[in-house]
Amino acid sequence: MRAEWKRPFIRAMIVTGGIGLAFFLLIFGAAFLLGNWEQFGGPKVALLEVDGIISEPEGIVEQIRHHLENRTVQAFVIRINSPGGGVAASQEIYQEIKKIRQVHSKPVVASLSTVGASGGYYIAAAADKIVANPGSITGSIGVIIQIPNISDLLQKVGIRSVVIKSGPYKDMASATRDLSREEQQLLQRLIDDIHDQFIEAVVEGRHLSRQQVEKVADGRILTGRQALEMGLVDQLGNLEDAIDTAARMGGIPGKPRIVQVKPREFSLLRLLFGSTATGWPQKLLGGEGGQYSVDYLWQW
Repeated sequence: MRAEWKRPFIRAMIVTGGIGLAFFLLIFGAAFLLGNWEQFGGPKVALLEVDGIISEPEGIVEQIRHHLENRTVQAFVIRINSPGGGVAASQEIYQEIKKIRQVHSKPVVASLSTVGASGGYYIAAAADKIVANPGSITGSIGVIIQIPNISDLLQKVGIRSVVIKSGPYKDMASATRDLSREEQQLLQRLIDDIHDQFIEAVVEGRHLSRQQVEKVADGRILTGRQALEMGLVDQLGNLEDAIDTAARMGGIPGKPRIVQVKPREFSLLRLLFGSTATGWPQKLLGGEGGQYSVDYLWQW
């Protein structure tokens, strides 16, 4: 009697365990497929977006490396809508785009949206080809540093700054006093060197002579059509044209499939204090940590 009672119980336990195992495998399999769906299907074009002021390269660099792990990605399109931003951030993205081409042998096409100027153009110069709308704002090959001076305001409200420093230039660019002539000369040499790095990047990326680049490397902005005439872009067109160009260069027949990393959800705190863009409170107070930044940035 006891043995007969045990048999249905054991069968029920086996059935329940089997259902649980099947459910677990189903969930695990679904998670695997969702996480790796990009790996299925034919060849694809990876689309990445650089939007807003460039201050942190990590987001776009992570996207590039993510797509490079996908064997079905045969070409890249970098969609740029940016007036530029930090020097080092722009340079890091530039180097990662170069690696796509030189290390991984995959074509890259830059697509300029409304604005692809200064640091935005710096990034684009690393691509195999640049596609711009006729009215895209680009160029602005130059460097800028802005140092507010609030010494008169502090004097009016009776606030005085006392600085103890190890050398004459340790508080250079302080907002509480004027720059000395020597400090202006030091900063100008710094700006000139960083400007020279910009010119060298465009010469390398665009296969132009230094003389050609220097003619327009005075900070001026250009339309996409003007940039085409000067050899700074390769063709006029929209995003679809850029995708089609990248697909042809990558040997993808027919209409290319697009793969794109989902952007992070909107955050008011991130908008204000910056993770993809420099927060305006930091700019107002003198940049991160109270330091003023040297930028590849078009200001209007």
